[in-house]
Order: sequence, then C-alpha cells, then structure tokens
Amino acid sequence: VQLQASGGGLVQSGGSLRLSCVASGSTVNNYDIAWFREAPGKKREGVSCVSRRSGRTYYADSVKDRFTISRDNTKNTVHLQMSNLKPEDTAVYYCAATYGSSWSLDGMNYWGKGTLVTVSS
Repeated sequence: VQLQASGGGLVQSGGSLRLSCVASGSTVNNYDIAWFREAPGKKREGVSCVSRRSGRTYYADSVKDRFTISRDNTKNTVHLQMSNLKPEDTAVYYCAATYGSSWSLDGMNYWGKGTLVTVSS
C-alpha cells in the first residue's frame, strides 16, 4: 500500500486543520492506520491510531479531546481532524499503516511522506 498525507499548513493558535491520508494499491480497511509527528529536534511520536476491525481508537494524552481520527472507506482515506491547535503541535505529520497488532513506531509496515503543520502563537 502507498500512503499520501496532505492537509498541513500554517494556522494560528486555536485554529483547526484536517489532515488526510489517502491509500492506494490496497484497501485502507486492511490496515490499522496511525498518525505520527516529528517536531524539530524531537523524536517521532505517536499521535493517534484507528484499528481496521473494531474501529478502536487511540490518542496521545497531548491531543486527547482536540484531535479526532476517522475513516472514510468510500475514499480509501483516514482523516485527522485537529482542533484548538497549539504551537507545540507544530511538526511534520506522517501517516502509517500496519497489518500487525502493534501501534508502536517500529510496528508500522508502511509510511507516507509527511505534511508540515505550523501553529503560530
């Protein structure tokens, strides 16, 4: 599967963005899909994930109640709706897919190129 992330940009603190991860070459339903981010000088960290079977979701504590992950099966896409953005959310955001059971960074089998989100104060 190939993944393409988009939707990043520059937004003011408190604003919103919606990231999209479009899958090609396979059906997104075959995978658990995750979003990671990498801020300047920091390690890549998990942000959110959605399972392929149950729809179970995971959110990092830093984004709970602000970010929402969702699937659009008709468009083979997973979205990350980000609200009430903060300067500390500034990072390159990556979507990734796993056919396994681990949602860790090492557990991902496929990665898309990142999309930059910049939140100004």
